[in-house]
Order: sequence, then C-alpha cells, then structure tokens
Amino acid sequence: MDKFTIETAPQYERHYNEDGFWRKVRHVASQVGAKVLYPALQLYYLLQSKDVPVKAKTLIIGALGYLILPADLIPDFIPAMGFTDDLTAIFLALRTVSKHLTPEINHKAKEQTNKLLNTKNG
Repeated sequence: MDKFTIETAPQYERHYNEDGFWRKVRHVASQVGAKVLYPALQLYYLLQSKDVPVKAKTLIIGALGYLILPADLIPDFIPAMGFTDDLTAIFLALRTVSKHLTPEINHKAKEQTNKLLNTKNG
C-alpha cells in the first residue's frame, strides 16, 4: 500500500463513503481519542461545507478514504502505532485545507468528538 500524500489522495477517494466513515469513527473512537477524532471530524464537516472548493474536497475525501481503508500502511490493530499513518493523512489534508476552517466547523467537530467520547469538555 502506498503512503498517503497529496499526490496519492485521489486513489483513496473510492474508499470513502459517509456510512463507512461513521462506522469507522464509532468503532475506533475510544481507541484513538480526541487526537484523531477531532481533526477527522473537522475534515468531515469541511467536506459538508458549500464554501470549500472541489480541489480541497478531493483531498479531504482521499484522507477520509485512507482512514476507513481496511488495509493501510500500518494496520490499525497494532497498539500505539496503528493509527499513525491515518493521523498523518488527516493532518496533511487538514494543514492543506485549514484556511477553510470556520468557528462553526470547529464547534461541530468538537461537539461530535465530545459526544463520541462521552465527555462534556475537551
């Protein structure tokens, strides 16, 4: 499996779908915590925004596709390391599209992170 980069993002688009994203997020929430959930949810809500250009959405879909891909560079079941590559893909995409983040998107992502982790503040 290739490492996720801006150039390889399009090959992971086919793995993204909203149901798969939410299944993965719910399944791994307690394992990965806010460190992975919050930026993944920021990307998810950016993807929903009509103000984000198609090129940015393509990168977001690639990163989220990589997250839900069943077989990636470092298998997710490996303790302490399994989500390192997923987190790298998420942060790479988020850094690239961060200029499109809004307080509303950040708020939605934080609220959903707290809901998934059953926390009030985070």
